[in-house]
Amino acid sequence: MNKLIAFALLGAVSLPLMAENSVPVQLPAFKEGQYVHQAPTVDDLMNDESIKPQLKEVILKGRDLFMNTQQKRGEYVFNDMNCKSCHMGEGRMNWSGPVWPAATTLPDFRGKNQHVNSLEERIAGCFSFSMNGKPPEYGSDDMLALVAYHQWLAKGAQVYETNIGGRGFSHLGREPEQPADYERGAQVYADNCAVCHGADGQGQHVDGKVVFPPLWGDNSYNWGAGMTRVFTAASFIKNNMPLGKPGSLSDQQAWDVAMFVNSHERPQDPRYTGDAKETREKYNNFHKWTRYGTEFNGQILGQHDNSGDKPFLKPDVLRPRTFD
Repeated sequence: MNKLIAFALLGAVSLPLMAENSVPVQLPAFKEGQYVHQAPTVDDLMNDESIKPQLKEVILKGRDLFMNTQQKRGEYVFNDMNCKSCHMGEGRMNWSGPVWPAATTLPDFRGKNQHVNSLEERIAGCFSFSMNGKPPEYGSDDMLALVAYHQWLAKGAQVYETNIGGRGFSHLGREPEQPADYERGAQVYADNCAVCHGADGQGQHVDGKVVFPPLWGDNSYNWGAGMTRVFTAASFIKNNMPLGKPGSLSDQQAWDVAMFVNSHERPQDPRYTGDAKETREKYNNFHKWTRYGTEFNGQILGQHDNSGDKPFLKPDVLRPRTFD
């Protein structure tokens, strides 16, 4: 990639953010009675004399891993994603899956794996699915740093409050008023998304570094990632995309382009039984919202053994837990 293109790509990242006041931002309003927390900034951390320097160092290490998870490519990460790819604004941003609620609401039961999860386990799930990888060991230095970063972002937040404004990716609900349409989504993608993520959905790199992540294929999130749920992708897109213009797409456009993106192949769900339809049925509480195991263009989506760049299917950390 030549330098002119590199500068253009970097400009596409920075200019919308620098020109916030010139772009209409149409994010949803918080509902009455919702708890709203504004996560602290790095400046807040550095100016907080109540936090010991050693803890600041660990929190900053966690932030570094969060922002540049690619530094662990081949160890924890086997695609082109970073934590910040889905949790934008350093994991602080409301309407972009802010990560601090995980620190204030866990341990708690999680429907995806049908048992009570810890904060470490929740982080491990992101590595296993969204980054198609293998999480840091529980209790390791890297996991401690990530946990410390999550908990610091929750500084001052109410514990076990669940009516949180701007949390997660479900603002648009589970079903659109009008069924999502692949062909309409393809046009929305071409008009609004391809400039950054590529006509082939493979993202953009500058000097070997990921600038815009891929949205399908071997280097994107796998079939078990939360973003494969069409409602999850639709809400994320509506409230965060296109970059610098959140809320500029209509609800229907967000649903349509989410359907388009998530009708493309990607690495296998780590929970794969050997049959995509069987896996879909086994984990139907999750996959009923995805395209996995359904027929599209004469093929069953997810019916393959491809785990992307990852030399294994399922990391050991993905195991059931029971207190019976």
